[in-house]
Amino acid sequence: MGQFVFLTTTLLVVTFLVSWQGLKQQYIIDKYAFNIEKVQINKEYIRFISSGFLHVNWLHLIINMFVLFSFGSGLEARLGVLPFAIIYFSSLTGGNLLALLIHKHNPHYTSVGASGAISGLIFASIAITPNLVIFFIPGWVFGLLYVLYTIYAIRSNRTDVGHAAHLGGALIGMVAAILLFPTFVNLIPTAAILLPGLILILIMIKKPELIMVNRKDQKKALSYEDRYNLNRHEQKKEVDRILEKIAAKGMSSLSKKERELLEQYSKS
Repeated sequence: MGQFVFLTTTLLVVTFLVSWQGLKQQYIIDKYAFNIEKVQINKEYIRFISSGFLHVNWLHLIINMFVLFSFGSGLEARLGVLPFAIIYFSSLTGGNLLALLIHKHNPHYTSVGASGAISGLIFASIAITPNLVIFFIPGWVFGLLYVLYTIYAIRSNRTDVGHAAHLGGALIGMVAAILLFPTFVNLIPTAAILLPGLILILIMIKKPELIMVNRKDQKKALSYEDRYNLNRHEQKKEVDRILEKIAAKGMSSLSKKERELLEQYSKS
């Protein structure tokens, strides 16, 4: 059975090692995180994939790797390496693509993490395993609750960043599984998840004002990706201040801390 979960094992090892280096060296995250400006202006499309191998803290990494092993090993053993790879990487790319569509006017939006891809694995499992049970809940009920929770989280938590991208990855994973293995699909429960999920995504893209709310008290409920995005934005503001200081007083006016921040930011 080990040979059938080669890709799951490889993803676990590579993601752990790359995330570990990213946690030690900020410039790695800056260089490979998903960023709207870098994708739109610099055409750095590798960030659609590379961001999935980075995480912003150990808890984020450990949770994602646990879920990857829990769902990925069984799914790969059942479907094979190639279908598993298609589901995983299309979910990862799809989650980031949804983020690009929603945040295309925010050049500073940045995110990292494998959550979109892993959500895709979970929903692919739901689509092709009618009797799947997740946390003592039937799989299709879990999927429907996830969509409803996404709506609640976007409104009550006053943040759409992490939840929207995860939902995008989840639904792409489900669609990929349906296209690859149509005879496995339990149609009615899958449609009960897929249709409201797709409608929600269309609303977020076309009419975001119908679901988004004010961003007051946003820091109270930020996801891992949100916190990274916010920290990156604050860092950008600080760099702008330093550049203004250089223009007014010259490089000699900078403190050691300001020089280090400027050097770190220049590597991203």
